[in-house]
Amino acid sequence: MGIKDWPQGEGPREKLLLNGAEHLSDAELLAVLLRVGLKGLSAVELARMMITEFGGLRSLLTASQAQMCRLDGIGPVKFAQLQAAVEIGKRISKENLKRGKILSDPDLTRDYLMRQLGDRAYEVFAILLLDSQHRVIQFVELFRGTINSASVYPRDVVSLVLEKKAAAVIVCHNHPSGIAEPSTADRRITERLKQALQTIDVSLLDHMVVGDREIVSFAERGWID
Repeated sequence: MGIKDWPQGEGPREKLLLNGAEHLSDAELLAVLLRVGLKGLSAVELARMMITEFGGLRSLLTASQAQMCRLDGIGPVKFAQLQAAVEIGKRISKENLKRGKILSDPDLTRDYLMRQLGDRAYEVFAILLLDSQHRVIQFVELFRGTINSASVYPRDVVSLVLEKKAAAVIVCHNHPSGIAEPSTADRRITERLKQALQTIDVSLLDHMVVGDREIVSFAERGWID
């Protein structure tokens, strides 16, 4: 039975309009974007099958076109629709943390970093540059690849901070494994950066490690004095 044959108010679009998007399951949200299913499968059933196939919504939405289009009923048009929805979310988050905004909401920072780094298949080390009032100057990706004490260069961080005239920074990187727990190498990097920034009188406010569904804050754990 297709969604159009469901009792009134039970389809995902109707539920969204009546109760809000936050009340829909992952499969129902995906079904709204897919719009239609396959012969013998409703859009919700197709969405549920896709999520199961990739092991979760995040893995599905970060899959390549070739990977996603192997599924029955998924072609370039549906792939483009899903990618557009993901990109809209990223751009809204970027607008919320636009230049000049005072960075006083930890949840806003987490949401921004999760959208920017949470779906990367490789490690990225980045920096949020702030002025003396903790207003955002710029978000910059500095290094890509395996993030360890040998691949993150404090002199490059210091050079960027001086160039942008930042007074404080938040550094961050992602763990493609999805596990946000910081490593010993992460703590060593943080200590080196803190010492380097102290030489130019710039505060390291936090180091945030982005996982699949959570972000670990060094400041919240008391690891940054």
